Formats: sequence, C-alpha cells, structure tokens
Amino acid sequence: MKTALILNGPNLNLLGTREPQVYGSQTLADVESLCERACAANGFALDFRQTNHEGTLVDWLHEAGRLQAAGTLAGVILNAGAYTHTSVALHDAIKGTGIMLIELHISNVHAREAIRHHSYISPAAKAVMAGFGVNGYALAIAGLAGMQ
Repeated sequence: MKTALILNGPNLNLLGTREPQVYGSQTLADVESLCERACAANGFALDFRQTNHEGTLVDWLHEAGRLQAAGTLAGVILNAGAYTHTSVALHDAIKGTGIMLIELHISNVHAREAIRHHSYISPAAKAVMAGFGVNGYALAIAGLAGMQ
C-alpha cells in the first residue's frame, strides 16, 4: 500500500481558532481524521505532518523524493501556508526531487490579499486546489488516487 504524505506549514496548528471566518472551525486534528478516512477510501496509508519551520518542510520533501523513488509514496499534498508566497526553497525542493505534489489551500487565496495571489509552489506542482475549505484535503487525496 502506498502512502499519501500530507504536509502542513506554518500556523496550520492554529486551525479552529485562527480566523475561523476564513479557515473554518475545524482543528488540525479534525483535518487529520478527515484525511485518514479519505486515505482509507482511496487505498492509501496516511502520513500527516505539520511544522512552522521552512527547513523542516524542505527536509520532508527530500524524504518524499526518496520514498517516491522507492515506490512507497503515492505523492505529497502540501499546504505550505504563507511559505507558498515566499519560499523559493520549497519550489526548488519539489522540482529537485521530482515528487508528485498537489498544492492545497483551505481558502481561495485568489480572493484574498494581493500578497497571497502569487505562488512559488504552483509552477512545480502537478495540481493546485484552493477554496474548498478543509474538505479540499479529501478532494486532493481522491485526485492523487486518480493520478496513480
């Protein structure tokens, strides 16, 4: 059974309390439970992680490249948070490893502040999802299954 690696970046640990009018009231633990159900329904094991540190995300993307090369990883779903709009390092890690990656945003970043309209992740991603709330995670997992 292949694994879906779900990576969450800065401030996603605050889900449920941070700007609920934008991100909803569900917690990161709720999102992990939703991902467990979606992975089970799509025949994946789940590896779900969150960090507030850019270098940790880069290290995890490097690890994902090794796992994908070994045939044990289906792909990565990355909600990089604010690093989406600032991190050339994440872009380079995605391209450098050649991983299959879906960029994910809970909110519709294009309907928000102008600083959120540019993504360094999108050019390196296989697909981009935004604006479906936390249900976007389940949709991304289904999308990943369809790309296998």
